[in-house]
Amino acid sequence: MEGFKSVNKLLEKSFRENWERDALSNYQGTTLKYCDVAKRIKYLHICFESCGLEKGDKVALCARNQANWGVCFLAAMTYGAVPVPILHEFKPENIHYLVNHSEAKVLFVDEVIWEGLSETEMPDLQVIVRINTLNYIYARNNSLVEVREKLSENFKRLFPEGFGPDDVSYYEDSPEELAIINYTSGTSGFSKGVMLPYRALWTNLRAASQTAEPQMNCESEVVAMLPSAHMYGLMFEFLFEMTIGAHVHFLTRVPSPKIIMKAFSEIRPDIIIAVPLIIEKVYKSQIKPIVDRHKSYLRIPIVDQVILKKIRTGLIDAFGGRFEEIILGGAAFNPEVEAFLGRIHFPFTVGYGMTECAPLITYAKWYTCKRGSCGKPIPGCEVRIDSPNPAKIPGEVQIKGDNVFLGYYKNREATRLAFTNDDWFKTGDMGVMDSDGFLYLRGRSKCMILGPSGQNIYPEELEAVINNVTYVVDSLVVEDNGGLTALIYPDYHLAELDGMTRDELEKRISDGLPEINRLLPGYAQIRKIEFMPEDFERTPKRSIKRYLYQR
Repeated sequence: MEGFKSVNKLLEKSFRENWERDALSNYQGTTLKYCDVAKRIKYLHICFESCGLEKGDKVALCARNQANWGVCFLAAMTYGAVPVPILHEFKPENIHYLVNHSEAKVLFVDEVIWEGLSETEMPDLQVIVRINTLNYIYARNNSLVEVREKLSENFKRLFPEGFGPDDVSYYEDSPEELAIINYTSGTSGFSKGVMLPYRALWTNLRAASQTAEPQMNCESEVVAMLPSAHMYGLMFEFLFEMTIGAHVHFLTRVPSPKIIMKAFSEIRPDIIIAVPLIIEKVYKSQIKPIVDRHKSYLRIPIVDQVILKKIRTGLIDAFGGRFEEIILGGAAFNPEVEAFLGRIHFPFTVGYGMTECAPLITYAKWYTCKRGSCGKPIPGCEVRIDSPNPAKIPGEVQIKGDNVFLGYYKNREATRLAFTNDDWFKTGDMGVMDSDGFLYLRGRSKCMILGPSGQNIYPEELEAVINNVTYVVDSLVVEDNGGLTALIYPDYHLAELDGMTRDELEKRISDGLPEINRLLPGYAQIRKIEFMPEDFERTPKRSIKRYLYQR
C-alpha cells in the first residue's frame, strides 16, 4: 500500500509532541493529558505482559463512553493486541457470546454492565478489569493479582527518573495486519465480527486529515457522543483526534438532545460528527414551528432572506458557533430537513460508510456536496453501481479499496457471500452515481419491496414523507398481505401538551393518509396506518431494527 505509515507510530508521535496538552475528558468530570494517557497505557502494557498476552491476542472492551475507554483501546492496539469493542447495549448473553467468539483474553467492562455478566460464562479470559478504576474484577490466578498490586512499585523501578515522552514506544503495525474486530450491530440480524486491517484505519485517518478536516489540529476540541464501540464514533470522534493531538470530550451520560446541546454550547467543538436524527429533532422542535409561523413572509423577496439568515445564525450558535461543518452519517437524512438546511446554507454534509470499510466510503465538503448525495469516494476507495445504467437505474453499491475489511471473523461463508467473483465488497445498499462521481443512495436491497407491477419500492423514501407529518416521531413501512402498512410512533407527549388525547392524535394522523399518499407514487400507496405504543427498537446509531417488524 503506497504511502502507508504505521498507525501506532502515528499515535506515538502525537503523544510525544502533545505531552502536556489535554487529551481525554469525561464531560463535566476528569480530564487526562496526553502524558496521563501515555502513563496509563504503559501501566496496562506491563499488566498485559504479566497475563502472557501476545501480539495478535484479543482484548475486549464493553463500556459506555468515557476517558478510560479510550485509554484501554489505545493500550491494546499500541501493544500489538487486537481490540474488540463490544456495544454496551447488547444483552448479557450476547456479550458472553462475543467475548468467547472473539477468543478475548482480557475484558475491560463497565461495573454496571458487569452486574449482568459472569466470569464462568467466559472461561478463556485471563483477567476482567473494571474500566473506570482499572482494578481487577477477576484474575485467573494469584500471580496476576500480585502484579496489579505491585504495579506502581514496578513502574517506579522501571522508570526511576519518571516516565517522559522519550519512553513512549509503540508496536509498529503493517498494512494487512489485523487491527480491530468490530462486531456489527446491524438492523438485519445477528452480529458478525468485522476484521479491519491497519490499512483500512490508515485510509480513513488519511481521508480525515487530508480530505475531510485538514483544518483540525492539536488545538481542536471535539464532543464524542456516538458510541465509541461503533466505527463511526471510534474513527472520527476519537482515533483521528488522538493522532493529531486534539482534545476529546466524552459524553458519559445518555446523550439526550438537551445534554448534547448544552455540551456544544460549553465546549464549542471545531467539528461535529452526528447521526441525522439529532439534526432532525432540532429542526422539528425548534425550526419548523418558526418556518410554519412565517410562511407568508418567506414568500416575500428580501424579507425571506432576513428571516432565513436569523434562523441560520441561531442554529449555528446552538451548536457552539465554532464548528467548521457537521458531518452526518449512519442513517438516511430526511429530504425536507436537508432541503431547508441547504436553503439557509447551513454547513452540513452527509457521508456514507459501513463498519466493513472502517467506516468511510464517500464524503464531500459541505460547500461542494450536491443535495441528496452522500459525497464522492474517498482516496484509496473505488465505488461502482451494479446496474446496466448506473446514473439512472439503481443498483447495488459495491466497493474496492484499501478501506475494505479482511472478512468476517471465523465465518468463511458470510465472507464469501460478501464479495463478488471479482472481489468487490457487496454493501447491500442500492444507489446511483452521477457523471461527477457523486453517490445517491436509494435504500437497502434487503429492505426493497417489489411493487404490484414489479416496481422497486424503497421504504426509506416513503418513510421520509411520513416523518414530515406533524407529531410523527418516526415510521417504518412494511409489506403486509400484498399492500403497504406504515407503522408510526407518534409524539404522544407533545400532543398532550397541545391539548390532544391519544385517540384524537391518532385520528388526526390517520385522517392525513390521503395527503401522504398524494405525495407518493401510485404504485407505493400506503394502505393503512398502525400506531406503535412506544419507540421502535434501535441500534446504537439510532437505526430502527427493521427485521423485528417485518410481517
